[in-house]
Amino acid sequence: MPDDLPLPLRRISFPAGVILFLLGCAAFAQAPNALLPGPKPADVPEHWKPWIGDYGTESVNFIVGESEGRLLIIDNHGKKWDLPSLPTEESVVAERTSTTQVIVTFERNPSGAQELLTNDLGWSKRTYGVDDQHVARMKPVHPIDELRSLAFAAKPPRESGSFRKPELVELALLNPSIHLDIRYATSNDFLGTPVYSQARAFLQRPAADALLRVQRKLKPLGYGLLIHDAYRPWYVTKIFWDATPPEGKIFVADPAQGSRHNRACAVDLTLYDLITGKPVEMPGTYDEMSPRSFPDYPGGTSLQRWHRDLLRRAMESQGFTVYQSEWWHFDYQDWREYPILNVPFEKLGSTRDSPEVH
Repeated sequence: MPDDLPLPLRRISFPAGVILFLLGCAAFAQAPNALLPGPKPADVPEHWKPWIGDYGTESVNFIVGESEGRLLIIDNHGKKWDLPSLPTEESVVAERTSTTQVIVTFERNPSGAQELLTNDLGWSKRTYGVDDQHVARMKPVHPIDELRSLAFAAKPPRESGSFRKPELVELALLNPSIHLDIRYATSNDFLGTPVYSQARAFLQRPAADALLRVQRKLKPLGYGLLIHDAYRPWYVTKIFWDATPPEGKIFVADPAQGSRHNRACAVDLTLYDLITGKPVEMPGTYDEMSPRSFPDYPGGTSLQRWHRDLLRRAMESQGFTVYQSEWWHFDYQDWREYPILNVPFEKLGSTRDSPEVH
């Protein structure tokens, strides 16, 4: 062809080595190692962990975290102070300038609660309702038995338009490396009582297939997926909404709009270690109604944030998007194409194929 033809119309030849190199680069981009959010950091000493967390009040908050092997404090204006070591029950200069210095002390008060002291001011460590078993708890604003009766009697919102036919797949049957920890089927949930009749998890088939691809990408890295929740009947969404106080509403879906969980296109999950079988540590606890639940929360340890970011990168690589207020909640890209469902688990089949949904 003449050399004066536009570039898109020319036939361009590459040496075989160049073609192989380009194919190799493309393959590497899809390799499991491409999911890694940088080198895996080392864990912090165990005696640091009880002191890492949030201190203060809603209006004055201090985050104690770790980055690059050093402790730091982040105030609610985003200002960071380095700590030279863990100052347990001893004073340490956290910051000194020509005009000011801040003396930081970590202590336990007479009741045993942890406190951070900045100069002469004391700030209690915030638990956000998380108990000694690492379960986030909340006091319902109404008795759950009453809310359950009201939710069963209520009807989901009417929807207009056309939707795909639901095709639910049971996640536990997809792959033995996918594990379940369905808290809502137990009293080990944020309401302190079961709201599910069975400990099961379902997604629409395209979302379930995408989740299986995530699992296969994570396995060579030594991680599996631990599912806390997936398809959620609409009546449960209503229970959650009616039980939650106003300040916690950003963490639950409005039943008047329906939830992406109701459409079987959302999943709550975390990572577990394939060797030990134990869940990995994240900066915040599942279902915790606090800033530690935000996907960009800057506290915790480097390793916790690394695991949180690895989960997000793996899920986003297959069409899921993290919810802005919860690091564990991911929505599948096609969620708008499915209707709100209100089918209890006991009416769903138990095969890899889709159960009947009416």
